[in-house]
Amino acid sequence: MKNFTKHIPNTLTFISLSFGFYAAILGITGNYFGAMNAIFIAALFDFADGLAARLLNASSVLGKELDSLADVISFGVAPGMILFSFLDELLHALSWNDLIIYKTLLLSAFTIPVFSALRLAKFNLDERQKTSFIGLPVPAHAILWSSLVTVLSADAHASICVFPQLAEFLTSIRPEIILFVLSFLALATSFLLISEIPLFSLKMKSLSWKANKHIYMLFVSAILFVAFFGVAGVAATIICYIVSLREAHNQI
Repeated sequence: MKNFTKHIPNTLTFISLSFGFYAAILGITGNYFGAMNAIFIAALFDFADGLAARLLNASSVLGKELDSLADVISFGVAPGMILFSFLDELLHALSWNDLIIYKTLLLSAFTIPVFSALRLAKFNLDERQKTSFIGLPVPAHAILWSSLVTVLSADAHASICVFPQLAEFLTSIRPEIILFVLSFLALATSFLLISEIPLFSLKMKSLSWKANKHIYMLFVSAILFVAFFGVAGVAATIICYIVSLREAHNQI
């Protein structure tokens, strides 16, 4: 039985990796809503593998390395390909795809996998991040970008929300503005990955309110945001997580 249970965490990691690879394929083909859902599932299994390792006492050096390698694909390469594909679509829509000066904007999508890999390498070596995070975690970064691209795309699912005015506003934004803003944001959020900003960990060791109040508050906020704003609410939740650094600073 012990020989079986020790393989459960790594199996969950492989499932997370598979969905991350699937998200990359969907993203590069322009299925942003499907890619976003695949990243969500990858994040769920990424959370589950660590939980299983702790509950089953099945942690291993191999599992730690596999988890980081899987995260590079699921939460680095996949969102990078999603953004690259979307920026490329915008360039074609503007007929700028043949202009070298504008094609360089595509390079901003490369910062996501590069800085995600750097973030994961630093995390594995940083002894300060046992109970909290320093810098934006790669799963949260991937969810932010997959939801942001989805809500800005022509995908009909992205406009489902209580306030149709929001969907109308998003579809009215000029594509050149979206192109330049997303290129800048890709650089900005990628630097957040390796920054020194403190953020609370989403790993729960108990169900008590006192120990997990930030997680419960974020979870309730996510439900409300998604209920009212649809896919845009997912991006809003991640933004709320980022701006919670003041509370996290008190925990470090």
